[in-house]
Amino acid sequence: MKIFVDSANLADIEEALKRGFARGITTNPSIMSKEDRTDFKDHIKKIIKLCERYKLVIPLSVEVFTDDHKEMVKQAREFVKHFGEYPALYVKVPIGWNELAVIHELKSAGVRVNCTCCMSFNQAVMAASAGADFVSIFYNRIKDIGYDARPIVESVHRVFKEWNVPSQIIVGSIRHMNDVNEAFMAGADIVTIPPKFFPQLTSHPKTDEAVNQFLSDFKKWTGGK
Repeated sequence: MKIFVDSANLADIEEALKRGFARGITTNPSIMSKEDRTDFKDHIKKIIKLCERYKLVIPLSVEVFTDDHKEMVKQAREFVKHFGEYPALYVKVPIGWNELAVIHELKSAGVRVNCTCCMSFNQAVMAASAGADFVSIFYNRIKDIGYDARPIVESVHRVFKEWNVPSQIIVGSIRHMNDVNEAFMAGADIVTIPPKFFPQLTSHPKTDEAVNQFLSDFKKWTGGK
């Protein structure tokens, strides 16, 4: 059970790293576009330097930004060239018929692959069969078309476990705090979470009430000192 940071924001990533719970970082072209415009390679290198500053070697997923499968392979090789000094680099490739060939080619070359944008059981199985190390299932995008996402995650988890499939399940597209709980209970190995939810995951009004009571009672016991 691992929590990844779904962000390219350097400040948000550092806040997670300094607290010790982050076990990985995922980015995509949309996430990158939310940051100040800069050189793409330089920004990824800054994320790597943050990991190094905290003496962490955790998975960092960087997604291709083309829909041409030949260009995907080219970009992936460029990622390895520019970021290959980081030993936990993963290239994100979307699921698709031609993309299976991309996954297979990259895996044959020793590149770690995160197959992203999976919305169904069969897509996850095909991605894993092609060799993807991570299979990313988009929880709320599945819900957007009227399907229940939890049974899909549960089914993928069950089949991967029964057949000893080495691929790990990432659940992304998190929009509510309860999505995180559901995804883990459904069998996700990893949930990648937008940083805005992290404080919520540690908060509860009854916790605040209890802590305030403890402090107030102790202050009274010590005579208000």
